[in-house]
Amino acid sequence: MPLRRISLLATQSGHDRFAVADAALLARKARDAAANPRRREIHRFHASDGASLHRMINALQPGSYVRPHRHLTPPKDEAFVLLTGAMGFVAFRDDGSFGAEDCAVLDRARGVLAVDVVAGVWHTVFALVADTTVFEIKPGPYSPVSDKDFALFAPADDDPGALPYFRDLEARFRSLMGLPPLSW
Repeated sequence: MPLRRISLLATQSGHDRFAVADAALLARKARDAAANPRRREIHRFHASDGASLHRMINALQPGSYVRPHRHLTPPKDEAFVLLTGAMGFVAFRDDGSFGAEDCAVLDRARGVLAVDVVAGVWHTVFALVADTTVFEIKPGPYSPVSDKDFALFAPADDDPGALPYFRDLEARFRSLMGLPPLSW
């Protein structure tokens, strides 16, 4: 399947009728994510930002900070289906707090393969192991102005406080979910 680079963070399929997500594509996106300073990459199957349904492979490496956000205006549900690796998911309360009941570990060994997020719920995801890939689905169209609201309780990606915040978040998640701590 031909791939076209559409940004520093994404590639796109060049299919006319259908495309598959095979092991080679997942491995390539995992390598791309490992080489990307943000430690993640997307491969998009939809033809344009204006598509009514967005379908993509999201490849994440450990240490990739996805700032907590929600899809409220317009309201958009979002789903993640685990393909490889293991992923942490956190749904936050409006004040940024969360407990074990707000978390999920997507991991084949645990039998948890997908999470569906209702529009307007603050959330984040992160790779628990190297070469994690998920199939992500949400309604389009995409507009950089209104696609997501970023949580004010979490620092921006380029903020010096982002890495300490993310480390604390993952450490708390791991503790709540009975996972071994990381040696950052």
